[in-house]
Amino acid sequence: MAIQLQQLAELVGGRIVGDASVSCAGANPPDVATPDDITMLDDPSRVDVIATSQAVAVVTSEPIDQVDIVQLVVEDPHAAFSAIVAHFRPPMSVNIPGVGVDSSAQIAASASIHPTATIGAGTIVGERAVVMPGVVIKPQCRIGDDCVIHPGVMLYEYTELGDRVVLHCGTIIGAHGFGYRQQEGRHVPTAQLGYVCIESDVEVGANVTIDRGTYGATRIGEGTKIDNQVQIAHNCRIGKHNLLCSQVGIAGSCTTGDYVIMAGKVGVADHIRIGDKAILCAQAGIMHDCEAGGVYIGSPAMKQREQMQIFAVQRRLPEMRKELKSVRRDVDALTQSVETANDDQRDEQDRNEQNRAA
Repeated sequence: MAIQLQQLAELVGGRIVGDASVSCAGANPPDVATPDDITMLDDPSRVDVIATSQAVAVVTSEPIDQVDIVQLVVEDPHAAFSAIVAHFRPPMSVNIPGVGVDSSAQIAASASIHPTATIGAGTIVGERAVVMPGVVIKPQCRIGDDCVIHPGVMLYEYTELGDRVVLHCGTIIGAHGFGYRQQEGRHVPTAQLGYVCIESDVEVGANVTIDRGTYGATRIGEGTKIDNQVQIAHNCRIGKHNLLCSQVGIAGSCTTGDYVIMAGKVGVADHIRIGDKAILCAQAGIMHDCEAGGVYIGSPAMKQREQMQIFAVQRRLPEMRKELKSVRRDVDALTQSVETANDDQRDEQDRNEQNRAA
């Protein structure tokens, strides 16, 4: 439901710079905000992200002169934005749900729901969807048509599944991301108010974990296939038709293009961007952005040609070590020979000087 900015200012104790009558209907990070959303700028030096955002307004700690956008100025942008996000997506109760379908859930007549499944309040389940034993779907989730959710899957609140999504046993979608800040010597959780959006025709293997976004969505693109035991952290945006093999681990706020392949046990550091059709080979450790179409090997990962040259040298290291020892012995022998010759020459010079003096 839309709300005027003046009302949001009263909610968070801020002041409006611009038209206070402007309304917004949601809250999202700058790069995914729509014209109906309010967004946040926590670092004034990154004003460029606001200039390219579609958001109707921004929460900021100080007025911004460089952009023409309505501003909600507050002392602590993160605390204020968390309160605003919570207004649009209220946190769900942590009460233990009962088995069965909540009376407010909307279940298509052609859907099949096992009696031991739990479906929370306000959840929508589409046509011909199949929900198997022991599945827990928390409130306000949206399940598209022809989805198959296998036993033991957990969907946290506000999770969205497109059509024909398959989730295999033990997978957890929408758990809180691993985000903390230091406060008086303790690790205090940061906001985890986002959700997970999985687009159509995605298949997710067994025991996969995909964390909710901090404020907006962690998104899995259309047609992507995810193998067993993969971890995707908060705020990641996985492109279309990616292939993520077993035990891939992707840290927070990473972005992949379309048709990216990550082989087994690839590890990706946070805030990495991976271009379209990049191939990350098995056990690659990705520490920097990867170009579109590139093939990356090793840890830390490098382009295939460079890394293969390094591997070729590494394979020759034992042989090169023997050669180095042999060269060192020859150099030592030559050095000794030269020193002996120099000593003999000096002795000869001394004798000649003594003879001339006599």
